[in-house]
Parts: sequence; structure tokens; C-alpha cells
Amino acid sequence: MPAALDALDRKILGELQEDSSRSLDEIARKLGASKTPVWNRIRKMKASGVIKRETVELDPEALGLESCFFVLIRTSEHDAGWLDRFMAAVKTRAEVIEAHRLAGDIDYILKVRVTNAKAFDDFYRGLIGEVSIFNVTSLLSMEEIKGGNAMPL
Repeated sequence: MPAALDALDRKILGELQEDSSRSLDEIARKLGASKTPVWNRIRKMKASGVIKRETVELDPEALGLESCFFVLIRTSEHDAGWLDRFMAAVKTRAEVIEAHRLAGDIDYILKVRVTNAKAFDDFYRGLIGEVSIFNVTSLLSMEEIKGGNAMPL
């Protein structure tokens, strides 16, 4: 069930998504509110799970991770043992930025960040060495048009 958020809560979340390193004073001033109510709302949203954690967004290209691949996976196995092996293989690989289970013809999609095609091939060989996959299609992203993880408020 979604959390009950009012307009001020949503504005606070918008400010935090834009730059959570700003001081509470700056956020409150920008919203035309006082510091204590803003802090109380942030604490409440953390306690309720609306705010899961605070992180830093890194620039992959500045880190040399210039290649982004989307990996479409179809499997012919759907038993618990295969799923456990697949989940372990995906969760332990730092190159996997996102992983989703899908409805439709494709079972899973992975977003993978690596330095180059050779690094992707190494990732691919390691993955198929750990878990049996029926069909894999890899797509190289030529350009990220919109990125980030900000939620629509």
C-alpha cells in the first residue's frame, strides 16, 4: 500500500532526489518551511520505508565504464535450484547494475556496465559458466538519453 504523502512531503522528496547532500536548512529555506517540521517529515518517511537509503550517483564514464549492455535472457528451466543459482550469479557480479524478472517472451533483463566489449565477453562467459541459459541476446546501448533513479512525484 502506498504511503500517504502530501504536497510538502513530495516537495521534500524532490529536493532530496535532486541533491541529498544539501543541508536541512537549505532544503527548508527553498521550500519555505521551517527546519524542524522538514526534519520530522524526513524521519517519518525513512521510518515508513519511503526513503530507503541515501547514496551517491557516480558517473560511469568518469570511472571508465563506458559500455552499457542490456542482456535479455530466456531460460528453459524454471525450478527453484536454477533460480537460486541465477540469482546468486547476478547478485555477486558488480557489473550488473539492474536485474529484472519480466512478463512475456523474455524471462530476465540485466543492465550491465563494463569498460569495453572484452570486459563484457568476460562477464558473459562467467555468467553462462555458472548457470545454464537457453537464449541470451545482448544489446549495446549507443547513448543514454535519460538516466538516473529519480522517482516521478
